[in-house]
Amino acid sequence: MIRCKAPLRIGLAGGGTDVSPYADEYGGAILNATINLYAYATIEPLSTGEVIFESIDRKEKASYSSLKEIAIDGHLDLLKGVFQFIQSNHDTPLSCHLTTFVDAPAGSGLGTSSTLVVAILGAFKEWLNLPWGEYDIAKIAFDIERKQLKMAGGRQDQYAATFGGFNFMEFYAEEKVIVNPLRIKASIIDELQNNLVLYYTGTSRLSAAIIEAQQQNVVAKSVSSIDAMHNLKAQAIRMKEALLQGSLKEIGEILDYGWQNKKQMAASITNPLIDEIYEAALKAGANGGKISGAGGGGFMIFYCPNNSRYKVIEALKEFGGDIRRYEFTEAGVRSWTSK
Repeated sequence: MIRCKAPLRIGLAGGGTDVSPYADEYGGAILNATINLYAYATIEPLSTGEVIFESIDRKEKASYSSLKEIAIDGHLDLLKGVFQFIQSNHDTPLSCHLTTFVDAPAGSGLGTSSTLVVAILGAFKEWLNLPWGEYDIAKIAFDIERKQLKMAGGRQDQYAATFGGFNFMEFYAEEKVIVNPLRIKASIIDELQNNLVLYYTGTSRLSAAIIEAQQQNVVAKSVSSIDAMHNLKAQAIRMKEALLQGSLKEIGEILDYGWQNKKQMAASITNPLIDEIYEAALKAGANGGKISGAGGGGFMIFYCPNNSRYKVIEALKEFGGDIRRYEFTEAGVRSWTSK
């Protein structure tokens, strides 16, 4: 068995500025951090000539006896897309049973799709001894999702899952990405983790539709949308400085600043339920928060200073979602062989 896991991420600042055409025209900046929720991939080599795809969490399975039968048809497309890429660069037909599992629901805002692609690529790298570095894996994952499968989205998730840890990322034209790992004191990370509540609203969303609306606003030169993205890029720089300097008292304010601007990027980023949850958290003692990911649903984070996290958690229970315990992680994608 060849196995791999890659961590999901929380977006802390700058979300959306990694998406083209904004990143290409103006340059983007994001700060994110990986957590101990993962996407897993297992490859069992076969000698039958079959190719079997199985998603345990989505309860989907398909098997094929010929490579020509494997079509991108809305069913297990991420698994198929990675396999097609690998097979197109491999001289002989591959036969295997590829199994995946993700610790969070699809469309929940933690980068599940991109992280799953990274995990599958990591498993194939382990199996076939492919000469890829971290930037290679992240770029290939981006190309598979955005170009081969034509799924709308940004660039941060692939790099977060591959590198792991706290990273300040810069995005430029021609798909250039620079990952700057941050050396943050352990005590600062512990306090941030204690004060940052991760809440799942119980709803998922199609991030592609939200991202496409955001892209259209940039193409149309919407002043409010573009200004909001400029402010989010500045927010990422402020967040980086606050974490490196240990100024945690500023985190809530920085998150709230980002959230108020993010809502200007596209109309579907928020809705009455999300607004109600956000206000309830603030009333209970949080001083800032945001949607993790494109918006519209999924996970939210709230910064709860002093000892307010418990009151905030109680307030959030009224909305029927779930508080998710987590820890920040340093490692990115990891693969191994079980003999």
